[in-house]
Amino acid sequence: MPWVSLMLLDDRSQIRVWRELTGLQHHFGIAPVCLRRSSHLDIIPPNPLFNALARIMREDFRPFWVKQTYLAFRAAWINWFIRPRCDHLGSHAEIMAPWFIDISGPNISIGHSFTAINTASQRVQIGVWGRGPGQGRITIGDACLMSPGSRISASDEIVLGDGCMLANGAYITDSDWHGLYDRINRAEEPTPVKLGDNVWVGDHATVLKGVTIGDNSVVAAGSVVTHDMPANVVVAGNPAKIVKTLDPEIPRYTRMDIYADPELAARQFRDLDRYVLSKNRFWFWLWTLIYPGARRGG
Repeated sequence: MPWVSLMLLDDRSQIRVWRELTGLQHHFGIAPVCLRRSSHLDIIPPNPLFNALARIMREDFRPFWVKQTYLAFRAAWINWFIRPRCDHLGSHAEIMAPWFIDISGPNISIGHSFTAINTASQRVQIGVWGRGPGQGRITIGDACLMSPGSRISASDEIVLGDGCMLANGAYITDSDWHGLYDRINRAEEPTPVKLGDNVWVGDHATVLKGVTIGDNSVVAAGSVVTHDMPANVVVAGNPAKIVKTLDPEIPRYTRMDIYADPELAARQFRDLDRYVLSKNRFWFWLWTLIYPGARRGG
């Protein structure tokens, strides 16, 4: 497949597509549109799907410096309020609306390039409620994604590998928190949960206590996983069962491919923002905030 450098694109309508799709990739972890082939950013050439998406998306009218100012404020918030809640929070955390994320409890470690998407009504929640002071642990690998309303609740230990993705409302827990007859105390035997690398937990799916899921596997929307699942499968249902086997020989494009070098990825996204936002003007952007109808046709 031919690839074209960003700097070779001169069609304004196509730039709108790259702006919106790259925004989705940057903030939501979907719709990959870029490859790191060198120190600059190469992007997929135009196709009809991108043009169709462009027609239903709205432009980002912010000037480059306005967006960078917002991102700097967001980073400061993360460093001041969120980082102290973690034993470790890796570099280049992309936590959207970080004032809405809930992180509580000890021994929470998160790798680099973590993405969390929060809204006022659907907070990302990461919590350890151990059996005693300082007990319990959550470890989240590099380049993981948590979507709105997704939750991780650990009694003893939950581990997510690199590049895992939790869709809207997904829930992972390692405990029932009480028994069928004893509604006060949790079970004495720890039942840790482990997800391998590049596991995708679908919309409102649940992974329950004692479960291990192998690399690259997918949990379909609404599923409830109650027992171990191997690598490279798709599981669905309640209780979840294997419905498809994935070919391990087919190359994959994952979040770890994008964020393998987090410094380079951050520089590429900044360069792309600079290019596609360069013609935006402050007063027009301000006018769109006062009069949203000005966005029509954008």
